[in-house]
Amino acid sequence: MFARQSFRSAQSLKHGFRKYSTEAPKKSNLTPIYVGVGLAGLGAGLWRYYGDNPAAAIELKDRPKVFNGNDWVDLKLTSVEVLSHNSKKLRYEFDDKEAVSGLPVASAILAKFKPEGAQKPVIRPYTPTSDEDIPGYLELVVKSYPGGAMSEHITSMPIDERLSLKGPIVKYAWTPNKHDHICLIAGGTGITPMYQLARQIFKNPEDRTKVTLVFGNVSEEDILLKKELNELENTYPQRFRAFYVLDKPPKEWTGGKGYITKELLKTVLPEPKEENIKIFVCGPPPLYKAISGGKVSPTDQGELDGSLKELGYSKEQVFKF
Repeated sequence: MFARQSFRSAQSLKHGFRKYSTEAPKKSNLTPIYVGVGLAGLGAGLWRYYGDNPAAAIELKDRPKVFNGNDWVDLKLTSVEVLSHNSKKLRYEFDDKEAVSGLPVASAILAKFKPEGAQKPVIRPYTPTSDEDIPGYLELVVKSYPGGAMSEHITSMPIDERLSLKGPIVKYAWTPNKHDHICLIAGGTGITPMYQLARQIFKNPEDRTKVTLVFGNVSEEDILLKKELNELENTYPQRFRAFYVLDKPPKEWTGGKGYITKELLKTVLPEPKEENIKIFVCGPPPLYKAISGGKVSPTDQGELDGSLKELGYSKEQVFKF
């Protein structure tokens, strides 16, 4: 996924991106209404945009929440969409069709199942890709890995089977305009928390945060959520840029080839000296090792290492999902 080859003409790319990176965000004339929904014991607020319809805000605030941070909930699988040879989008229905997930951004949920003959259940975290405000269901994008007990279980589930889920696991509490510019460096299914965060930013017209995505994959068909990412880039060309890198690109591929390199990051990311930027990293262990260094634990980000350290970014400027 990360072989060292040229990405594009560095000079032209750098010139265009620097202009994009330093342009002042334009103010919106729209007036949003936000609702803060407290999650007991989590100390995080859930902020939402409802345009000119305060009744919708009240309605959502009063809706029951599926996840409370404590209890496991068994949700029924109602539809499956094949995204690639090893990836699927799965929709899980809430028993209460009027309920919403109650998940803040950015957060994950835990999935649990007990393999036949096993003494202990398998538990893995996943980030839903559906909008947190949509009542009735949530969606997971899951890639099946050979020997991956949970991913193989989830992607082979039949319709109407139930999956035990629990959450939220709050990762990085977002509030509008928390940073002027955020950068998302992802590999494989590491795109899911990045998309959750980007979607939340662009659904709120008062949030003027700029977003840069660098996304590495093996092949073109492995680019998960490509349609959704293209829609964001086409709708917000002055505020969202996506750069794709493939280890095995097709002949007609015009994007990056091989690794997400230090040279690429130097070209497309805002410089470390810029104020109020944040870089998010999520992907397989080799990506963390090369880009930022790994986390020590879910609650310990560890020291900054890899390309980002070499480029002069500080530990405080980087968050590892």
